[in-house]
Amino acid sequence: MKITLLGTGTSQGVPVIGCDCSVCQSTDPLDQRLRSAALITDGATQVLIDAGPDFRQQMLRHQVKQLDAILLTHEHSDHVIGLDDIRPFNYRSGKAMSVYALPRVTAEVRRRFEYVFTENIPGLPRIALECIDHNSRLQFGDIPIQCIEVMHGRLPILGFRIGQLAYLTDMKSISPSELIKLKGVQYLIVAALHHTEHPTHMNLEESLHFIAQIAPKRAWLMHISHNMGLAATINPTLPDHVQLAYDGLEIVW
Repeated sequence: MKITLLGTGTSQGVPVIGCDCSVCQSTDPLDQRLRSAALITDGATQVLIDAGPDFRQQMLRHQVKQLDAILLTHEHSDHVIGLDDIRPFNYRSGKAMSVYALPRVTAEVRRRFEYVFTENIPGLPRIALECIDHNSRLQFGDIPIQCIEVMHGRLPILGFRIGQLAYLTDMKSISPSELIKLKGVQYLIVAALHHTEHPTHMNLEESLHFIAQIAPKRAWLMHISHNMGLAATINPTLPDHVQLAYDGLEIVW
């Protein structure tokens, strides 16, 4: 099983438009972040987590020619607004793309992409919405996926456990009942926005505390703002088994 992190940045991405900070001006690839998304594969089946504004660029960068399903964590634009660009996958497969999300999120997708569901025009994307909830268990080929509810501030969103690995973006907190689903996770990908308190995202201190609570073998921080600092500066300060994730990172288990 392999996950590729297609993007590890926040809703603005890094560099931020018009910003002259050291991170946004950095030429280090580890400091350049597209909007957060990930691709999971078992070698035959490929499942995408989130389709944000960089979806097209991410698919081209990683030469993705096949997508079997898309999972949406929540409805914010940096996670869904790229869905119009699924059209080449529709053409190649000859069928609608299965998109799995919470009922609230599927309703928002229908609203934002109303033309997809109401117009009968050749060339439009074809989307088959599938409602799931925080207790859903999904299977795509040999890829088992357990949904997990985390709180994005006051908004319930989905994280995912894929066997020994868990992927939790935009997280601020998690209930004890959902925390149980993370028991035994060996590889953890979790959001860490920057250093200061934020109402809807964990900061670095909170993420490190959460990682210590889960005690995985390895952990990577994602959904990172330019305010986190340079990767070359931050990584040496982190525990040995934790590092900042970066675009293109591949984790195999």
